[in-house]
Amino acid sequence: MSDNVILDKSKKFAIRIVKLYKYLCENKNEYVLSKQLIRSGTSIGANVREATVSQSKKEFIAKMNIALKEAYESEYWLELLFETDYLSESEFHSIKNDCSELNKLLISIIKSSNNCKL
Repeated sequence: MSDNVILDKSKKFAIRIVKLYKYLCENKNEYVLSKQLIRSGTSIGANVREATVSQSKKEFIAKMNIALKEAYESEYWLELLFETDYLSESEFHSIKNDCSELNKLLISIIKSSNNCKL
């Protein structure tokens, strides 16, 4: 594990999302909501990774904001999957907790980056 918590957690979340996508397609024959979820859920880590090589503070904050938006979107798709009975309560709460943790981390990074003078 690297020293960058947000990179690690966003990648682990993306892996969970990919596995959930495969499960939903193979076992529940659900393709529409899960397709949206895989796009937003894997985009979080991609934007975080891209932010690590930003050329400016402004670009870094912009990428982290995109990652945050994708995390909120992922939360929405997870809620829909749960409320339409594709996810059990325990499955939903497990992955939603990971998503909520990412949201909190991203908000904290964005706030501290906005307050940091470089």
